[in-house]
Amino acid sequence: MVVGGRKMRIPPLILLLLLLSASAAGMFTAQRDSGAFQAGLRLERALPTKGVRLDHLLARDRARHGRSLLGTSGVVDFPVEGSANPFTFGLYYTRVRLGNPARDYYVQIDTGSDVLWVTCSSCDGCPISSGLNIQLNFYEPDKSSTSTVLTCSDDRCTSALQTGEAVCPSGSSRHACSYSFQYGDGSGTAGYYVYDTIYFDTITGDQQSLNSSAQIVFGNSQSGDLTKSDKAVGGILGFGQNGLSVISQLSSAGVAPSVFSHCLSSSDSGGGILVLGEIVEPGIVYTPLVPSQPHYNINLESITVNGQALSIDSSVFTTTDTRGTIVDSGTTLAYLAEQAYGPFVNAIIASVSSSVRSISTSGGNECFVTSSSLDESFPSVTLNFKGSVSMSLKPENYLLQQGIDGDTIIWCIGFQNNKGSEITILGDLVLKDKIVVYDLANQRIGWRNYDCSQSVNVSTSSGRNQFLNTGQFNANGVSHMVCHKLLWTSIGFLFLFLFFL
Repeated sequence: MVVGGRKMRIPPLILLLLLLSASAAGMFTAQRDSGAFQAGLRLERALPTKGVRLDHLLARDRARHGRSLLGTSGVVDFPVEGSANPFTFGLYYTRVRLGNPARDYYVQIDTGSDVLWVTCSSCDGCPISSGLNIQLNFYEPDKSSTSTVLTCSDDRCTSALQTGEAVCPSGSSRHACSYSFQYGDGSGTAGYYVYDTIYFDTITGDQQSLNSSAQIVFGNSQSGDLTKSDKAVGGILGFGQNGLSVISQLSSAGVAPSVFSHCLSSSDSGGGILVLGEIVEPGIVYTPLVPSQPHYNINLESITVNGQALSIDSSVFTTTDTRGTIVDSGTTLAYLAEQAYGPFVNAIIASVSSSVRSISTSGGNECFVTSSSLDESFPSVTLNFKGSVSMSLKPENYLLQQGIDGDTIIWCIGFQNNKGSEITILGDLVLKDKIVVYDLANQRIGWRNYDCSQSVNVSTSSGRNQFLNTGQFNANGVSHMVCHKLLWTSIGFLFLFLFFL
């Protein structure tokens, strides 16, 4: 090699390091171009540039609560982007790859329903563009070489008929297995089920990330008015417990464990983790799921504010067909049963420090301004569950930033009065900055406070723990963390080379 007019000899060690670096970069580029990295699923939260009014958040959650549908091996990883800030009125959605050739579909994450469905190009009433800066693709079974339309004679259709997730005309075994879902806000979707390939990234016990695939049943929607164009997605990914949910199908096939976990960050940069697998960080506590429920119901027994138990009849939280406590990451705010709301708000008001000043707002919510930090100004809150386990809430977990009074932030109580209902719903306001584990195999839910920008340990079927990287994915499905490491590795080799020169 000639440098500055002189012929230089490159030491063998440096030459070997340079060759390894070039090989790794070439492999990365080839994998990126071939789509090997594009099998990753990306969870995002769509964030507008401006905040929205509280009544808009309430309307969104009321519509969301109407969506009450009847109802191994490695760890599947969903790297997360976006923010979990409830005030921004964001949506959680992820990218799934379906069919052959594979295409990307952006679908909303929904723990309150069970079915994955995507729209077709002829879908009546479905949006064709989105204000979320995502491409809306449309699934067509005849354009996928691995697609099969599910018929009414199929055992999987028969099972779905029993749970109300399928519709078949009597005496027509060859008819397509159909569905028609109606939601509480008056919207809905209808179509038929298909059987095709889904692609994803699987992390194994030997710390390898593999491109995997499986055959699953999902819906092809032909009509619907679920979303408007400003926040349109191409369908819904249900994370419920029934047999047609993706988590149930993949665990039954031995592709993923019967457990999923998330950790949603509240930081300005957002991000977080979603995996089909069990996060096993120390300090996670568990409470049992209430059996035979269509949602993720757990037994809330009492609430304490600054260590003092509230005077609430415990029967308010007992799970029946019309009451109980639901963990739902698809809900933006949090909702207390009507009989519990008054005591909760009164205890907060009675426990604030002298630096807090109450103010009136047009929405009628209890709102405050303070000259001190939130932790110094507002009390701690603890939710106590069956099994003698608790969930501690910081002020950020029950207060909602609602505006500005001069140079001071206006904070309002983010818990809402679920008027006329005895149902309590723990949404993102409560769940942010926590690891939450939905252990379907053992019928329990666990949690602990956590910095969701950090990596976590995830259990695999081999019993070993895998250190999961939380690198974000860009639009091409390539990990920014991988790019970052390659960049610094190359720079390091360059400095070594120049040093020896």
